Amino acid sequence: MNQVRTQKHINPAKFAAAAVPIAGGRKMGKKSKRGHDDPELEMEESELTGRIDGDLKKKNKKKKKKKRSHDDPEQKVSHDGEAKKKSKEEEPNVEEKKNEERPTVTIAIAGSIINNTQSLELATRLAGQIARASTIFRIDEIVVFDNKSSSEINNSSVTNPSDSNESGAPFLVRILKYLETPQYLRKTLFPKHNDLRFVGMLPPLDAPHHLRKHEWEQYREGVTLREKAPNSEGTLVDVGLDKSVVVDQGLSPGVRVTVAMGTNRDLDLVRHIVPPSKPREEAGMYWGYKVRYASHLSSVFKECTFEGGYDYLIGTSEHGLKISSSELKIPTFRHLLIAFGGLAGLEESVEEDNQYKGKNVREAFNIYLNTCPHQGSRTIRTEEAMFISLQYFQEPISRAMRGVEA
Repeated sequence: MNQVRTQKHINPAKFAAAAVPIAGGRKMGKKSKRGHDDPELEMEESELTGRIDGDLKKKNKKKKKKKRSHDDPEQKVSHDGEAKKKSKEEEPNVEEKKNEERPTVTIAIAGSIINNTQSLELATRLAGQIARASTIFRIDEIVVFDNKSSSEINNSSVTNPSDSNESGAPFLVRILKYLETPQYLRKTLFPKHNDLRFVGMLPPLDAPHHLRKHEWEQYREGVTLREKAPNSEGTLVDVGLDKSVVVDQGLSPGVRVTVAMGTNRDLDLVRHIVPPSKPREEAGMYWGYKVRYASHLSSVFKECTFEGGYDYLIGTSEHGLKISSSELKIPTFRHLLIAFGGLAGLEESVEEDNQYKGKNVREAFNIYLNTCPHQGSRTIRTEEAMFISLQYFQEPISRAMRGVEA
């Protein structure tokens, strides 16, 4: 779906730190560029908001075998009377495989939607709407891509997208990561930056992992500290409680981790670090979204971090097929991706991508849909299309996860 165009195309990266936005989206002051050496601009998951795929010691623990009684139905007795037991050690592997196959939903969105905003404040509000929609509809991953061909992107901008002054993608990535991070971790993980000047006015995501100090949950997000743990070789971690906890691993300071807190509220107990996917896979909890940058649309698919890649791709556009939500059939999937275009839709993204030369936009996706066929406005803004489309897909996705056809 195409986003409405305005007369001015302004990159929020160029707003001066002293600029004061006023009503009507006007701006004042000189334009400024982002610093290229800002450490938080790296888009890799292993950086500022990267999470430790912990639980390393768990792999080295020996698994205990449970004794069976003589009437255990899982024992098979041969003709010579010898009991053949099924290996219980295989069961955790089966369960682990089920957890890995828990379906995920990813959205891909063009960073160019930021270029159409008229002030840094409006750009921040737009990013906040995307973060809210993603949280409300339990999105697991957001990929922000640039509308550029491969030949226009040099090595430096791939490594550090902020080097490009014509792209709103780095700004959008930064705001989305900031909002997904629990409030008590933001000061440590995000140094002061001009892009973050107006984030304080945004409504909180209030996601399940954004816990208050008085709340207790079996998992908490934390950040490793420089201080040494007393009488321990572990690491002190700030998890947003009155007292930091100790984890059983030696880690560098300033790293975001997911800590298994359990049910015992004794803060002196040694805790364990777990993969950030564990709350979702084992407890069925929504644990926020990951954010990834892609240099162009085709790299959204090629650089997928999930094993096996996305197995079902959906594109959204006013030029797509018109199918009611109740009649839409989405096949059983492991990793679903829903893409939203920028100012000129996904059609422009495909045309400007060298990987899709000579191809129609429909060839890039398994299905190309119009999720709001009876729109009254000639255009639907991308942030509006997200709310409309994610609601449209709710029931079809639920049916696909249950393996039930409409």
